[in-house]
Amino acid sequence: MKLKHYLIWMSLGTMVSWCALLLVINYLNPEVAGNMGLTFFYLALLLSLTGTLTLLGFVWRYFRRKDEILFRQIAVSFRQGVLLSVIVVLALFLQANGLLTWWNLLLLVLGLSLLEFLALSSRRTNLD
Repeated sequence: MKLKHYLIWMSLGTMVSWCALLLVINYLNPEVAGNMGLTFFYLALLLSLTGTLTLLGFVWRYFRRKDEILFRQIAVSFRQGVLLSVIVVLALFLQANGLLTWWNLLLLVLGLSLLEFLALSSRRTNLD
């Protein structure tokens, strides 16, 4: 797939995800919809944040590191977009259930940072 096509599809998917999130917020009552409505909310939020953060991360990397391979930048941007989105969504979920504390958030960030470091180190060993 060409880079242009990937960015177009990612942008369209992100816009659809944001529209879905707005629909969930406007039309689903969390008291009536129950767990299914909350699941739709968290899923739409996760997808929209992932797409947005991936695109923003790619644009940031594109202008900062022009010498690196573009598809490698996309892979890193997508992975980091997913991890940051997971942090936000899990933090919101914990907050909604009254379980968010500073040390829970710290453990969440440290755990996902460890995953990122593992991904970066495995990439480095594969290149050697």
